[in-house]
Amino acid sequence: MPRYALLVEYDGRPFAGWQRQADQPSVQAAIEAALARLEPRDHTIAAAGRTDAGVHARGQVAHCDMDKDWDPFRLSEALNFHLKPAPVAIRAASAVFDDWHARFSAVERRYLFRLLMRRAPATLEAGQVWRVNHELDVDAMRDGAAHLLGQHDFTTFRSVMCQAKSPVKTMDEITIRRVEGLAGPEVHFFLRARSFLHNQVRSIVGTLERVGASAWAPEDVKTALEARSRAACGPVCPPDGLSLMGVGYPDDPFA
Repeated sequence: MPRYALLVEYDGRPFAGWQRQADQPSVQAAIEAALARLEPRDHTIAAAGRTDAGVHARGQVAHCDMDKDWDPFRLSEALNFHLKPAPVAIRAASAVFDDWHARFSAVERRYLFRLLMRRAPATLEAGQVWRVNHELDVDAMRDGAAHLLGQHDFTTFRSVMCQAKSPVKTMDEITIRRVEGLAGPEVHFFLRARSFLHNQVRSIVGTLERVGASAWAPEDVKTALEARSRAACGPVCPPDGLSLMGVGYPDDPFA
């Protein structure tokens, strides 16, 4: 069966997450239903990351197996037609080898978290940012984030529901920038690693926000990490503002 990689963008707000669920809408189910309109049968697709409810993606990657050979462009166009009106778009499709896997072939995931600093409620940016009504010290957050770089036991920063076999992960990058957004000043958190634990990004950003607000000292992040206890974590921020921006592969199928 010909296999295709799909580059997927979606607004996570209407969905209970990526993963198919029996009684709630999911991104996976939406794409599988569109595939069934092209080739009437049950389809099961796999993704590079199972994003949570409310989390967005600009560069999610999935793969599907088809019965016939499709021109990749025509496949993406046909899927986009049948995905309407769901806020899901196939940005690109590419033929890949039969043993290529969206999850297991990936070597890194890249996330962006957007935090808006203003007192007024977010309107046009609602659901796309986490709004806080106070200024944050970006330099202090950078100092706190430095303690999380490299390989660590991230038990403190993972959900109790996390199914990963090990809490040990290697954080390759945490870049924090203040930017002037259209709705007001924002702080952007860029995180890059081979893989992430359940709720790890939201736990890290929520903790760093406490540092930026001067409720925690930067060194408190190191103390929390070394505690290896979920109770030591700062608040877990909402999914608003979190997007899976891209997935890295040894050979980019969309290059």
